[in-house]
Amino acid sequence: MKRNTWICVKDAVRNRLSKRSRRKLAFAGSFVIRNYKDTIFRMLYKDKQNLLSLYNAVNRTHYTDVEELVIVTLENAIYLGYKNDLAFLIGDFMNLYEQQSTYNPNMPLRMLLYVASEYERLIRNRSLYTAKLQKIPTPRFIIFYNGQDKQVEQEVQKLSSAFLKPMEDPELELKVTLYNINVGHNQELLEQCRTLAEYAQYVSKVRNYAMRMSIGDAVSLAVNECIREDILADFLRENKAEVVKMSIFEYDKEVEEAKHRAVLREVEGEANQRAEKAEEAKREAEERSKKDRQRADQAEEAKREVEERAKEERKKIEERAKEERQKVEERAKEDRQRADQAERELAVLKEKLARLEELRE
Repeated sequence: MKRNTWICVKDAVRNRLSKRSRRKLAFAGSFVIRNYKDTIFRMLYKDKQNLLSLYNAVNRTHYTDVEELVIVTLENAIYLGYKNDLAFLIGDFMNLYEQQSTYNPNMPLRMLLYVASEYERLIRNRSLYTAKLQKIPTPRFIIFYNGQDKQVEQEVQKLSSAFLKPMEDPELELKVTLYNINVGHNQELLEQCRTLAEYAQYVSKVRNYAMRMSIGDAVSLAVNECIREDILADFLRENKAEVVKMSIFEYDKEVEEAKHRAVLREVEGEANQRAEKAEEAKREAEERSKKDRQRADQAEEAKREVEERAKEERKKIEERAKEERQKVEERAKEDRQRADQAERELAVLKEKLARLEELRE
């Protein structure tokens, strides 16, 4: 894993980590993988005969003329800190091969960048602004995985898996086929390509011996043993010193990457735990807030009910008071009517008395 990748990782999780984990992440980020001009895989398959044998094994073809194979590897192009391993044309196909000792789900995106650069070189002297369709070689993308982490025999990685919005039928797709070439895997493929099988055997020997001795001694022992057992014998004899240096570099690179992955897993684990705790605390706070809102709503509902009852009581009281006023007014009216009647009767009596008095006189 490259240093700039670690910077991105640290930026993403720094605020979630304890001081101890921050120190671990800083320590892991201090590893810088040294650049090396080549790998054993690339060196082995720069030989056209070996590369043609590998192509035939992968595609079950029977090409014999190495002149039909045109190597177009991006020797000077590096994307995201990685160099394209092998690219070549044969027939109507452009083949991009990568050897990986670390599983990488981003290979479809990297292959997209590689193949775009390849096509750019191929059509450099052609015009894309004419009515004529410009034909290009059909691309094939292959990964040869020989890392120590367990992987399936074969899988297909898709560029669309990285899309933020998954689609059933994406308008842009790129598929990369991964073959596990560790000893004991894809036996049919290894049997069809002797150099690939022997490369896998050599890598296995180095790793097995490195568990019991220093990597320098392990590589030297593996190289000498392979020469004796006729495993990549000619290749190892001709390139012994370079192979030893490459093998030590590649093994150190694997070890450092393994350390990076281990630290990253631990740091991510703690970050995830902290994130889960924070999420749980958030859920609890939201639950409490929800309950508080429910209680507040209940209190508001009770308040509205009290106010409604008070309103109804006031209405009833007002209605009763109105009825009482009406009754009082009715009684007062009746009393006034009786009083008026009594006054009229009294006036009549007074008039009669006055006549009687007149008669007496």
